[in-house]
Amino acid sequence: MKNLRGTYVHRGDAFRRRTRIKQMALASCFFAASAFLLGNRTPVAPYAEAAPVKGSTTFGLNLSTDRDLAARLDSTQGELELMKLQMARASTIIKYSSQYRIGADLASTIVDVASAEGIDPELAFRLVKLESDFNPRATSPVGAVGLTQLMPATARFYSKNITKEKLYDPQVNLEIGFRYLRGLVREYDGDVKLALLVYNRGPVAVNRVRAEGGNPSNGYDRIITRGYQGKGTVE
Repeated sequence: MKNLRGTYVHRGDAFRRRTRIKQMALASCFFAASAFLLGNRTPVAPYAEAAPVKGSTTFGLNLSTDRDLAARLDSTQGELELMKLQMARASTIIKYSSQYRIGADLASTIVDVASAEGIDPELAFRLVKLESDFNPRATSPVGAVGLTQLMPATARFYSKNITKEKLYDPQVNLEIGFRYLRGLVREYDGDVKLALLVYNRGPVAVNRVRAEGGNPSNGYDRIITRGYQGKGTVE
């Protein structure tokens, strides 16, 4: 066979190969960008269909076989979801910090602990406001301590060796207080008002009044839940 290297024909083939490679690279970028956009947009209508893409039938690209690209897309998607969660958290902290005129550090602690313990942050802030007015060193005449005004004896059901001084720690106090409240909501079958009354008055007093056919409310539940539309707990 005749050696065509260096001839017009050879140079033409090389040019066409380079052109084809560039076209394939551009097509890869196009399909990758399209896949990313399609994967992150909200459909305009439930029955919308993508229009067919016209192109050369001699070129095909299967994105499912490109593991590196798929991994990058998954990573980007994860970063976007994390960013959304961080923005939502920041927005919630700013909202309650402004509403109750407290520092962002305390607001963020209440938001994070309430979420971790399964308490609706809105209810958590209402409870802390009424119990201690956001004073970590608050102590009642009967000995209730800290932000959620826990009795040390009650706190020891959740942390055996807890001390009164340790209950002045906002993190510790909030964790035990919100865990106690969530347990009460569960015990009373989702009745938030009744759970709040038990939290405030104690189970003995509330159950005695109920057993006698009376209404155990002392107004505490109405103050906290005035205008509140939540369920008290979150999953």
